[in-house]
Amino acid sequence: MVDLGSPYQGYLYAYPHKTAYRPLRPRPRLADVWAGEPVEALFLYAHVPYCEMRCGFCNLFTRTGADQDHVGAYLAQLRRQAGRVAAALPAGARYARAAIGGGTPTYLTAGELTTLFDLLEETTGADLRAVPLSVETSPATATADRLAVLLERGTTRVSIGVQSFLDTEAHTAGRPQRRAEVDRALDTIRAAGPADLNVDLIYGIPGQTLDTWTYSLRTALDWRPEELYLYPLYVRPLTGLGRRSLPRRADDGPDPAWDVHRLTLYRHAVALLTDAGYEQLSMRAFRRRDAPPVDGPDYCCQDDGMVGLGCGARSYTSGLHYSFDYAVSVRQVRGILDDYLSRPAEDFGVAEVGFALDGAERRRRWLLKSLLRAEGIAPGEYRHRFGTGVDDDFPALDELREAGYLDGHRLTAEGLARSDAVGPWLVSAGVRAAMAGHVAR
Repeated sequence: MVDLGSPYQGYLYAYPHKTAYRPLRPRPRLADVWAGEPVEALFLYAHVPYCEMRCGFCNLFTRTGADQDHVGAYLAQLRRQAGRVAAALPAGARYARAAIGGGTPTYLTAGELTTLFDLLEETTGADLRAVPLSVETSPATATADRLAVLLERGTTRVSIGVQSFLDTEAHTAGRPQRRAEVDRALDTIRAAGPADLNVDLIYGIPGQTLDTWTYSLRTALDWRPEELYLYPLYVRPLTGLGRRSLPRRADDGPDPAWDVHRLTLYRHAVALLTDAGYEQLSMRAFRRRDAPPVDGPDYCCQDDGMVGLGCGARSYTSGLHYSFDYAVSVRQVRGILDDYLSRPAEDFGVAEVGFALDGAERRRRWLLKSLLRAEGIAPGEYRHRFGTGVDDDFPALDELREAGYLDGHRLTAEGLARSDAVGPWLVSAGVRAAMAGHVAR
């Protein structure tokens, strides 16, 4: 029977992970990379690499303390990049979804946000008011003037990282926020307009109990968020928490008692949110059942491409995933960002760092992007896309069924709870070796 090991091994939000990317030599022209790709329903992602603080658990590509001159230079360079990328895409490129992330996009002032929206629409031709658009914010930067820009420019979803409604827990997680600021931010978001509200919470914070976790969940529900994302705490290298003492075994693996505690908190949250009228969409995502459906052009993350703009963004075609360099440490992030700002415009017409997907990896990515969602795999869609049967291509699915983690082609409740082990278990040997060979910086 399959032994998945610890249920908390890694969040497979993308496949392959950026740590599997390597420099592309020679650098392929984007016009060649995108030639022949379906571009009628693309995802547009713009990356804003700034935050007012670096949370202790964060390993995102972001920097703090940037002044307005730096932000202005970044937006000017982003415009140059966006123009080059738009020129490289095949005729007829259309966007079905869009997101602005980071970092914290609302680190930008209201005026800078207006500049960002202007440059995205002018260079890409996207009508951001006509598609679902998600923007991330934080308690300190969710101000009325910024939110007014977001809503006026078509934002349909505002996502805010709260993590805990108890200041002591937030501080333990390396997030020096104040509860009064969190309440003000949530009230401001709700007053700004009809955009969906998503609240991020973290479980497994040292000192967090079932009672304090319940308090955060129930407090979040006071604002009736359309969505809630629940993240298990991870301690990653080069992060603030990674330099502190947290539950570990002698061999530096996670403490089994911590795993049990996180599973207990997760199961409690699933039951509580289900009773409160939420539908579970994945291990992390929950949506209120009576919330209006997300309306807009069809987009399928398994099938359709993504155009990433900005220093930390990645882009997907069917055969190549690419980005700029990746790092976590403050010094390395700043070095990569400075390099981005100094590049000539022609550098934005080529792919710099990436991973080429052969037929087997394309199948595996499709499998993982489907399997880790509550709705599971659609065997007919898989066969239509690849011409083969998903069970024939992935006999490992039978092992998951025998272990009770998979029922037909959908993860069981226990399988969903172990998504962060199921995903890594299904990573190919080639991708696993590439990720292991990455030097953390």
